[in-house]
Amino acid sequence: MIIKNCNIIYLDKIEKGSILIENGKIKEINPITDEGKDVLDAGGLYVSPGFIDVHIHGAGGFDTMDGTVLAINTIAQTIVTHGTTSFTPTTMTVSVEAIQKSMKAIKQLKEEGTDGAHVLGAHLEGPFINPEAIGAQNPNYLLSPSISAYNEMVRDCEDAVVSVTLAPEVEGAKELIKYLSEKGIVCSIGHTNATYDQAMEAIKCGACHSTHLYNAMTPLNHRDPGVVGAIFDSSITTETISDGIHISYPALRIAYKQKSTDKVLLITDAMMACSMPDGEYSLGGQSVTVTNGAARLKNGALAGSILTLDKAVNNVYKNSDLTLHEIVKMASYNGARHCNVHDHKGQIKEGYDADLILFDDDINIKKVFILGKEIYTK
Repeated sequence: MIIKNCNIIYLDKIEKGSILIENGKIKEINPITDEGKDVLDAGGLYVSPGFIDVHIHGAGGFDTMDGTVLAINTIAQTIVTHGTTSFTPTTMTVSVEAIQKSMKAIKQLKEEGTDGAHVLGAHLEGPFINPEAIGAQNPNYLLSPSISAYNEMVRDCEDAVVSVTLAPEVEGAKELIKYLSEKGIVCSIGHTNATYDQAMEAIKCGACHSTHLYNAMTPLNHRDPGVVGAIFDSSITTETISDGIHISYPALRIAYKQKSTDKVLLITDAMMACSMPDGEYSLGGQSVTVTNGAARLKNGALAGSILTLDKAVNNVYKNSDLTLHEIVKMASYNGARHCNVHDHKGQIKEGYDADLILFDDDINIKKVFILGKEIYTK
């Protein structure tokens, strides 16, 4: 199949062109002829690599912690309609048994595939976090960081773990960071009350990412730079919930300028109410009320989001001076690199997977292709 008359979003530019897809791959960009091929006239729409969400708990009324193939497959089907073609289902601070159950479902879908977005593996958010930066996590299930506790949680599913969020100042965390990073697992600083020095020490130990920038971490102060200061003063990557609720747009613009668009990932941190009406839901076993786009626990703490990545891209596009190709990179290629699949996903390039999305000037998703197969059309 050939997609013609489209604006192709590359890592560094946007150009008019056409794309030949064969056997689930991008066979050729700007082929000489379309003779004998099925042709899709994009009518001037943008064609982008599919979005990749490395921090998402749920959508469509289901939660990763439901621990079932049905739940995670439904999340995959829900988010693909918003342009997300790959994701890492994200666990919560819950019982070890519940994490084990979810890990089995995540591993199965990573290996067997879904009816929507690809499962690239798991993001474990907790339970090795600081109770003083608990956010919407459940304090009843906190564990002290240790190699043995980690191995018990993941058991036979370690090959399905992409990343782990933990607080580096908690006793045992540095040893676990060294252990995980040597295995190629992304260690992310988050839900933390660390000082600047403690965060920088964690980075020296191998921490290379940070979870939902500004949220559940020590803030930047001119005499006490905190974790935010360490993120800004180092080369690690970070991620933003760009909904205008978790972070104000001026603070987002500051982060993008300080870190550059090469070092920031757009994520949703979405929970089961994503793509659902306002009402009562749950996150990690805790009751959540969704009103006017904000999900909160009974104590008022933000409890994930109901954001989708198409909306996140549009929010940044409308509230910053970044170019569209830079924003799309933060929602696609940077996530692919985070998950170590950037050799075949995350950009429009010959030989790469044909995980492609078509959208208009307002980032309204019109079509989604997974491995060259049309999964969604509007």
